[in-house]
Amino acid sequence: MTMSGPSQKYTGHKHHFQITDVSCEFGSTKYYALCGFGGILSCGITHTAVVPLDLVKCRLQVDPEKYKSIFNGFSVTIKEDGTRGLAKGWAPTFIGYSMQGLCKFGFYEVFKILYSDLLGEENTYLWRTSLYLAASASAEFFADIALAPMEACKVRIQTQPGYANTLRECAPKMFAEEGLWAFYKGVVPLWMRQIPYTMMKFACFERTVEALYKYVVPKPRSDCSKGEQLVVTFVAGYIAGVFCAIVSHPADSVVSVLNKEKGSTAAQVLKRLGPKGVWKGLFARIIMIGTLTALQWFIYDSVKVYFRLPRPPPPEMPESLKKKLGLTDSMMYSPAGAVTSTAGQIHFEFHFISEQQIIPHKH
Repeated sequence: MTMSGPSQKYTGHKHHFQITDVSCEFGSTKYYALCGFGGILSCGITHTAVVPLDLVKCRLQVDPEKYKSIFNGFSVTIKEDGTRGLAKGWAPTFIGYSMQGLCKFGFYEVFKILYSDLLGEENTYLWRTSLYLAASASAEFFADIALAPMEACKVRIQTQPGYANTLRECAPKMFAEEGLWAFYKGVVPLWMRQIPYTMMKFACFERTVEALYKYVVPKPRSDCSKGEQLVVTFVAGYIAGVFCAIVSHPADSVVSVLNKEKGSTAAQVLKRLGPKGVWKGLFARIIMIGTLTALQWFIYDSVKVYFRLPRPPPPEMPESLKKKLGLTDSMMYSPAGAVTSTAGQIHFEFHFISEQQIIPHKH
């Protein structure tokens, strides 16, 4: 994660940072359990808080003739159902996204450490973006299986007037009409929507935090207070959220229509919506997902702070790799330099200009 005390140093590998004043060991069962609890709070609370916006966004996607824009969608909903109508689907949203958050954040930590151990310390640093992408995709696969039944109920309540007003009405009715498949028919398009979204959410967040501390924050991260570190978390979360919304929106449109209609397939819905139709409601989703992602990371990191969990800072190049490259702490390496390979061995040649600059040359 993103925050540390002055004594922490991290290369990306689980065994390579020192910690003080923490409540449990990094990678322990307690650590994973509390990370999962942080995920429940971060996803359950935030998704439930934006139910009104989510409801209007879903209605824009499935009935663009009736709901012309975000503001029109709000006014039509309030006119027809009153202010209480905006909270439709809050129960399946809270339960579903709490379960998803548990798996998403909990398993992300599990897979990140698992894949890091498989790669080794040096490759973990060199391939860290790929590590974030693989760990988040693996976690989201399981998280969506946990989310699918409640997501199906939520969309049915929100987009099919008169079908059901509460989860207690909706779930038994769907099961009686369509069986167990009714709750899981949206899982494949859910994967299509959520896996790219989560890969972007975690990888973009991790690299944005790294960049903010390197180029924007005017002092070292270890000198920042916990409050300042949480502000960096929030900003990085919002930036990641905007990209998440764009990447996952077409699949989100398909999921909304699919759960509303009986007997449709993802391919049929995609063909009917066309290239323009799948982008309906994007602006609402950017606002919703940007805010949502920023708040989720903020809550998740706050939980880690509260429970004093180990929070390794952004990765640094391992000492062993620095030695291989002939680098020391007082030198800065430019990765844009030329590298040649002969008989499977990599050769570097450096021309030393100063302690701060190294220019690689081909040979």
